[in-house]
Amino acid sequence: MQKRAVFGSRIVPYALLAPQLAITLVFFYWPASQAVWQSFHLEDAFGLSTEFVGFENYVHLFSQPEYYRAMWTTLVFSTAVTVLSLSVALYLAVMADKQLRAAATYKTLLMWPYAVAPAVAGVLWLFMFQPSLGLVARGLRLWGLDWNPLLNGTHAMTLVVLAATWKQISYNFLFFLAGLQAIPKSLIEASAIDGAGPTRRFWTIIFPLLSPTTFFLIVVNVVYVFFDTFGIIDAVTGGGPAKATETLVYKVYSDGRLGGDLGGSAAQSVILMFIVIALTAIQFRYIERKVTY
Repeated sequence: MQKRAVFGSRIVPYALLAPQLAITLVFFYWPASQAVWQSFHLEDAFGLSTEFVGFENYVHLFSQPEYYRAMWTTLVFSTAVTVLSLSVALYLAVMADKQLRAAATYKTLLMWPYAVAPAVAGVLWLFMFQPSLGLVARGLRLWGLDWNPLLNGTHAMTLVVLAATWKQISYNFLFFLAGLQAIPKSLIEASAIDGAGPTRRFWTIIFPLLSPTTFFLIVVNVVYVFFDTFGIIDAVTGGGPAKATETLVYKVYSDGRLGGDLGGSAAQSVILMFIVIALTAIQFRYIERKVTY
């Protein structure tokens, strides 16, 4: 029998919803509406004069080859971070779900990186891979690899992908571990008795039962890569070298804050918002069909 919450007054439910609704309106809908309105205007760098230009900012934006390059960079970056962070987190969660000594310590250490701010995570990886002082960079040089993310775009992209992946693994690990612990052990034991090996048990029983968790994490990771990785890119590469790591979210900041193109930057933020909404809708439309609840 399902229990329902019963309130003695009609005001109480609205009072409980009011704080969350206020936060959503103030920090999402109002800034989003401001960005949409600003994208139809041409403003000076100080925001003192404004001229309505209609869709001119959008037309100018899609005529720039640099914007399409930023789209491609974002596609590569988001795909790499999402696949790597989910794969590594799932592997670590499967290992942590076993009977291990000091399992609590192992799990705690894996969760710690999530508490690190993105900019701090980027600086940590920058110190390790700094061409002249970094310990990892020195080791790579001893192996014959001339590592230099300051000049090589591929090296810079690799560095920000590793930093963003490391930052997100803890979040994914936490949900995967919770999903694994919710799977009835009787199902796994029955399959083992029937002769199924560890690999077969994982792909035929464990992974299908993890599909709701996996689907949720795919949606969350796509949003994370498109927005929350700004601090990492800004701290590690600043979009360089030669804009090799300039993603869409960083280009919004670069053109608006550094370039003074407030209207064009607002148009970019609106397009970015619609891209993320479209990707989320596509995931719910097609990927959710394969989810086993």
